[in-house]
Amino acid sequence: MYGGDEVSAIVVDLGSHTCKAGYAGEDAPKAVFPSVVGAVDGIEAMDVDVDSAKNNSNSEDSKTNESEKEKGKRKLYVGSQALNYRRDHMEILSPIKDGIVSDWDLVDNIWEHAFRGCLMIDPKEHPMLLAEPPLNTQQQREKAAELMFEKYKVPALFMAKNPVLTSFATGRATSLVVDCGGGSTTISPVHEGYVLQKAVVSAPIGGEFLTDCLLKSLESKGIKIRPRYSFKRKEVRPGEFQVEDVGVPDTTESYKLFCQRMIVGDIKDSICRVPDTPYDDKSYANIPTTSYELPDGQTLEIGADRFKIPDVMFNPSIVQTIPGMEKYADMIPSVRGLPHMVMESINKCDVDIRRELYSSILLAGGTSSMQQLKERLEKDLIEESPHSARVKVLASGNTTERRFSVWIGGSILASLGSFQQMWFSKSEYEEHGASYIQRKCP
Repeated sequence: MYGGDEVSAIVVDLGSHTCKAGYAGEDAPKAVFPSVVGAVDGIEAMDVDVDSAKNNSNSEDSKTNESEKEKGKRKLYVGSQALNYRRDHMEILSPIKDGIVSDWDLVDNIWEHAFRGCLMIDPKEHPMLLAEPPLNTQQQREKAAELMFEKYKVPALFMAKNPVLTSFATGRATSLVVDCGGGSTTISPVHEGYVLQKAVVSAPIGGEFLTDCLLKSLESKGIKIRPRYSFKRKEVRPGEFQVEDVGVPDTTESYKLFCQRMIVGDIKDSICRVPDTPYDDKSYANIPTTSYELPDGQTLEIGADRFKIPDVMFNPSIVQTIPGMEKYADMIPSVRGLPHMVMESINKCDVDIRRELYSSILLAGGTSSMQQLKERLEKDLIEESPHSARVKVLASGNTTERRFSVWIGGSILASLGSFQQMWFSKSEYEEHGASYIQRKCP
């Protein structure tokens, strides 16, 4: 048991798109930044700044500048500020593949940036609550526990499943959580505070996939998305700008894509909405267009695409009609639409709790803030589901709450008085080892 209640815990939710971190008991995370890392390989990094590398290596504890690390001669950049600055040969790497961590070295840097760079805390003094995906493996959990206790020397740790935290955030112990994240959409039934593992259903269609669809769709119409670094704006007359290209030969493909995705992601968030009925080209052909101004001053008129792209979540086969998305052709037939995934997940559960799950379907994750998503999902489910079921899709009206629902649930949980005896403490870790996390955090 861990008894430090006067120190507030730190809640960290490392998603496939953004990392959220902050103090338990607050209503929104303090630090929110992309969960990708910019890496410059050794040889180029040496030329960039030899002196700062020297300074950093002698003083171990000094706060490293913008979380830059010399790791096997590669230099890593974390955080929105460091990533927005274009560097030659900088590759953008993501530590998370399909919701599971694949590169712990990068995760370590992201945590380091969250604790020391954003929250300005010493992890030695705060218990940590980590959010983890519902299908996390034992090996992954032990590795996380080991890093936290051995490297960060945290006094106590707890790992909670994303869907459980989401349902706590809405004050329910039983619900069906539909988490539309950046990398995937996961549907998990939660019963009395535990995830029913055997009924978890997931699909690789998340916000980033939709962003890619929109990017390819715009490019196929001949629209070039120019990243911020590739042009200069010069004011010719007040309010009138002239745009000139800037040559940047050494920019990597992955960094260019990262910047384009940021722009297209904003287009998607601003104007896309889920159509009320399944999308087809005929009925949406003469829909009025909506305009959006790109950073370089060109104005886009987006018509049918603003309905077509979000409908991919309900009918994945649309992807085959988008030029440039051919590489996903073999993945798509196995992916079902959102309503079918919900039905499948509920049908894998025990008969006795199905009615209760139908009546509390919770939407969470950044992609779930898409306009009209809730209404469309509810409508489709009412048509498909058994008539005895009362279908109710619940979503917080507040976009921030939907985006951060996992983090908010963690914040509520870690600040509860009755939760304080649940922590997996450092002394228990030293006595039983990392595998004890399986018993402390089911």
